[in-house]
Amino acid sequence: MVEIVGLHKVFGSQHVLQGIDLEVNAGEVMCVIGPSGSGKSTLLRCVNRLEIPDAGRVYVDGVLMGYREKRDRLYDLRPKEIAAQRRPIGMVFQRFNLFQNMTALENVMEAPIRVAGEAKDIVRDRAVSALERVGLGNHCDHYPLQLSGGQQQRVAIARALAMQPRLMLFDEPTSALDPELVGDVLDVMRELAQSGMTMMVVTHEIGFAREVGDRLVFMADGRVVESGDAREVLENPQNPRTARFLDAVLA
Repeated sequence: MVEIVGLHKVFGSQHVLQGIDLEVNAGEVMCVIGPSGSGKSTLLRCVNRLEIPDAGRVYVDGVLMGYREKRDRLYDLRPKEIAAQRRPIGMVFQRFNLFQNMTALENVMEAPIRVAGEAKDIVRDRAVSALERVGLGNHCDHYPLQLSGGQQQRVAIARALAMQPRLMLFDEPTSALDPELVGDVLDVMRELAQSGMTMMVVTHEIGFAREVGDRLVFMADGRVVESGDAREVLENPQNPRTARFLDAVLA
């Protein structure tokens, strides 16, 4: 589903991603952990082209993101073409980024109508189903300010699901939540994983990574330091840098 080859990203003097090579199989849950500043969020943003790599290639479901290849040369796609490539990729951010003047239902309906040009009546039924799926079927008419942080994040997940994605990216979706609200969001993510959704999850929730993750990637200083079966890496890390990080987090 995702193939990342030789990915580099530079911001000024900071070489944030330094030759990342990764593959994510269809239906797999890959959890990405690591210290702040290791390049985890930038990696996700390069997958759906919110950040433009300085070198390397990203393929999603066999499609080269951001470029058209012709006679061994790459040509930049136009913004509309890139937007079309993003359509099957859902992304959930640390912050909920909901429209405050729209109800939960309207927030979920917005992208399918405005971006995909779908009919309102068809989108409405799908949006209601998405909100029911995240446990908010009785909150369709609530505005963001009437919802808790955890509920707003679940609306954000429903919003991504309304576009019927084949791949979901989660960028530390629980980091902005109060501890007592984290569980409900993780429950929704567990359900998505059990349904077979392909997921890349940047997280500090080690318990979630152990329980739900198929593969664990540990990043530091812009590189993949260790990658493997999630439980094996967590229980028996092979790289000393991974072991030190896990000791600090679990302590």
